[in-house]
Amino acid sequence: MRFNVKDLAAISLCAALWAILNVMIGPAFWNMTHLPILCDMIGISLLALVTWWTRKLGAASLTGMVATVLNLALSPSSIHFLGFTVASIVFDVTMRLPGYKMSLDKGIKGVSFILAASLLSTLVAGVIIGTFFMAPAIISGGYGGVVFFAILHGVGGLVGGILGIVFIRGLESRHVFPG
Repeated sequence: MRFNVKDLAAISLCAALWAILNVMIGPAFWNMTHLPILCDMIGISLLALVTWWTRKLGAASLTGMVATVLNLALSPSSIHFLGFTVASIVFDVTMRLPGYKMSLDKGIKGVSFILAASLLSTLVAGVIIGTFFMAPAIISGGYGGVVFFAILHGVGGLVGGILGIVFIRGLESRHVFPG
């Protein structure tokens, strides 16, 4: 499936917003709380939005890739963001498996699919980031190490999925960018 100008605009806007918010407020949130949930919340809500907006396989993956490039350009030390690149691919595939008609349904099925994709993708991000990019002392302080870190990412993903659903339903109710 090819991307048209509308799709590329959606991908670009969501990726840029993700990168800017992550670079601007992500480090401050991490320093205040040491909780890895804000980037998940931002990223998943935008991945849900771009998936709803385009309904094309590859849109969420490309959003994650562009956000990664922008993030690394703005903050070269944030190599851990590669975990979110993989998470965006997992989100993309998970949303596509049942078909967009079902996964973006306005009922409980759609909510369930968005939340499942959000949780799965951010758990994957947490495992990747915790395993390859975090110092063991940061994540192992008696809380279960990488598993606990991944669960925290999953919580952020669930909150991001809820935010994404709120954004989508709000746009649908106002007939903005109808899917």
